[in-house]
Formats: sequence, structure tokens, C-alpha cells
Amino acid sequence: MPAPAMTISSRIFARTTISLLVVGLLALLAIVAATLWLGARSQAYFDEVLQARDARTAAVDLRNSVQTAETSQRGFLLTGDLSYLVPYAASKGGWRAHFEMMQRVLAGNPELGASIARVGTTIDEKFAEMDVTIQLKREGRDAEALEIVAADRGKALMDEAHAFFARIIRDADLRVAEGVAEQRGNANLFRWVSIIGALVIVLVVGGSALAVWRYTREIIASRAAMDALNAGLEARVEERTADLAQANEEIQRFAYIVTHDLRAPLVNIMGFTSELEASVGSVQAAFEAAPAISAENAGLSDPVTDDARRAALEDLPEAIGFIRSSTKRMDGLINAILKLSREGRRVLKPERVELGELLRRTSESIHHQLAESEGEVSLALDVPAIQSDRLSLEQIFGNLLDNAVKYRATDRPLRIVIRGRTAPENRVVVEVEDNGRGIAPQDLERVFELFRRSGSQDQPGEGIGLAHVRTLARSLGGNVTVKSALGKGTTFVVNLPRNLPRPSGSTAK
Repeated sequence: MPAPAMTISSRIFARTTISLLVVGLLALLAIVAATLWLGARSQAYFDEVLQARDARTAAVDLRNSVQTAETSQRGFLLTGDLSYLVPYAASKGGWRAHFEMMQRVLAGNPELGASIARVGTTIDEKFAEMDVTIQLKREGRDAEALEIVAADRGKALMDEAHAFFARIIRDADLRVAEGVAEQRGNANLFRWVSIIGALVIVLVVGGSALAVWRYTREIIASRAAMDALNAGLEARVEERTADLAQANEEIQRFAYIVTHDLRAPLVNIMGFTSELEASVGSVQAAFEAAPAISAENAGLSDPVTDDARRAALEDLPEAIGFIRSSTKRMDGLINAILKLSREGRRVLKPERVELGELLRRTSESIHHQLAESEGEVSLALDVPAIQSDRLSLEQIFGNLLDNAVKYRATDRPLRIVIRGRTAPENRVVVEVEDNGRGIAPQDLERVFELFRRSGSQDQPGEGIGLAHVRTLARSLGGNVTVKSALGKGTTFVVNLPRNLPRPSGSTAK
């Protein structure tokens, strides 16, 4: 009854595949939607914070200009020193520019229209009064000048102007505080959405890989059962072979669906993350371009502005960095699954292969890589021709040599030695030895596991090369083992039969 069991397993596998795809797509759509929504909110509050900052800056600059003029006037009235009039003249000539800037910034607030016009009149009257007192002092009519000052008309004008400035600064501070609170809320929400979405995506990819692995094991177990059947059960073997072929096509179809359907939304996440990063860059540029607070106005600084700067320069870049690292990891997993699916299953083609000549050609293919690091390859080959699958052999030794080049030691030139010899029981042994960085003892078997890597991860890869090499060697009736000393070098030993068995349906990944 093996065929019905395989049919039920296929149905469960299909349901699992669809469920994982739906969950992954929903997670990606949620992240994209949250990114768009939070990006729009961040831009709106950023614009409000900028407007509030500009309004506050314009009000403070205008207030400082009037205060500087009043201080200069009083200094001149008290001392008669004309040097006191230098800042007065600068303030008198520049206060209108500050006033016009404030008018432009607050033009969108119709409630302040009358107040702005009134404060302009007030400042005009204040400067007119100060001009009169300065002129009287110049003419030596000190008593008349002091009488005007003592009348407190100027004080009343300044009090009215100060009340307006205080209102503008208070409103601006309130808007900045609200904007900072909203930006922090957005950052926290975005962080949690990203974390949860990334976890869901990683779980989906991990579940997909686990489903492929478990389903593959089921197929392999079925193949072993068929090989053990009596030769007289050819009809049953053919039926099981057909089931296996169908299951293998489903695996390849599943891997393609995973890599194709998950990659499109992943690209969208990367694109929207770049747009959000650009927006954050604008916020950072705005804060970095903000004028520094002078020593005499240091008291005007407030923690609200500091919090806004911290949120823009630290919190948001941290959240974006988490998204980028998560999507990069997911992209690597998808590429690994895609590579495995493309390999498919291939029928072995036994032919006469001059193993020594094949090893020489394979070593020559890395000549340019060795030349860059002053490395060399030496060959000590005493191997006969063998009957095997040429493409599988090229992939096995090509991967081993590429591995030696990739993980060479940086403090010495690379040296690779390829040795070949015959072995008992009509077999050949090829050793690929290098003086690279080596492998730790606890990792000697891990390096042959799928998606597992050893040592420092400073080279690109997904951890499938050596797993693929061992699978190819075993499909040829051989095996690959490794000997290594950390920091000294590694030797891979490939043991192969001289004549490839020809069982019905022999395949290799």
C-alpha cells in the first residue's frame, strides 16, 4: 500500500506549502503597509517640527534684536559712550528682516495675523522712542531723555512684545514636544512591526526548508525500500519510481514558488526601506543644519529639542538597520533554496574519464586566483582511467579547489597539493590538501551539513558547497571525508569506485 501513503503525504505537503506562502505574504504585506503608513506620518510630523522650529527661531532672533537695541540705548544714555550705539545700529537695521521672516513662517496661522501686525507696530514705536532719547543725549539734554525713559512707555511696549514672543515660543515648544512623542511612538511601532514580521518570515523560510528536507527524506526512504525489493517485483518498482518522480517535481515546484513569490515582496521591503532611510536622512540633515546655540542664549535650550534630535539621529537609523540585516539574511536563504532547486535531479552518465587529466584541467581553472595571492598547485597523481560521471567529478573537485582558495590563510601564500592513488577493492583515492586557515575539530562534520558553515564568516556563501560535494560523491558510490588542523591546513579525501555501478534510475543532485 505504499502508493496511497505517498498520495496522502503529497496532499499534506501541498497544504503546508500553501499555508506557509500565505503566512509569509501576509507578513510581507503587513510590513510594507506599516512602512508606507509610518513613513507618511513621520513626514507629516517632521514638517510640523520644522515649521515650529523655524517659528521659534524667528521669534527668538527678533526678540534678541530688540533686546540688544534696548541694552545699547541704555548703555549710551548712562555713559554717553558712542561705542554703545554700534550694536544699536546693527539691531535697528536688521530687526525688520527677522520680523519679515517670522511673518513668512507664521503666514499659515490666521489667528496670529493681527498679533503679528501689532508687534511690528510696537517694535516700530519702541525704536522711535529710543531714537528720540538717543538724539536728546547727543544734544546734551540728558534730563529730557531720562524723563522719557522714566515715563515707562518703552517698558510697556517691550512687555507687550515679550508677551507675543513668549506665546510664539510656548506654542512652538508644545508642537515640537507633540512631534517628538509621535515620532517615538512611530519608531517603537515600526520596530515591533519589523521584528514580528521578520520573525514570521524567518519562520516561514525555516518551515519551508524543513518541509523540503523532511519530504526529501521521505522520498529517499522510499527509494531505499524499492532497491531492497526482489528483482521479480519490477512492476511494483516502476510504480514506486513514478511516484518518486512526481514527488521530486513537487519539491522543485515548491522551491520555485518559495523563491519566486517571496522574493517580489522582499524587493518591495528593500525599496521602501531605502525610501524611509532617505526621509530619515532629510530629518538628520535638518537637525545637523540647525544653528548652534550661543553661550549667551544657552539658557533657551530645552530637552524637547534634544529628544527630537536623538530620535532622528539614533532611534530611526537603528530600526532601519534591523530591517536591512533581516532582509539580507532572508535573501541569502532564498538564494540557497533556489540554487538547490535548479540543480534538480540528473541521470548519471558513466563514461571513461582520465582522472589525472581532469584534475590537471580543474587545477588550471584557478590559476588566475592563485596568481593574485602568489599561490601554487602541485600534483602527484598515480591514478588510472575510471568509469564514472564526468560532470559530477568536475563539480566535486571544482568545489574543493574553490573552497581551498576561498578559505586560504591571509598571512602566507596558498599551497595546494593534489595526490591520487589506487586503493584496495578496485577504488581510487584523491586527496586535496591546502595550508589554509583550517577547521576546528568540532566542525569537521558540520561543514558537510546543509546551510552550516565553520569559522569566521568573512566569505560569501550559504553553506551548501561541501554538502553538495558529499552528496555527489555518494551518488557515485564513494564518499568524502576531511582532516584538518586549525590554523595549519585542511585535507579532503575523496574515495571513489573505478567503475560506476549502473542501477536502474541512478541519479545525482
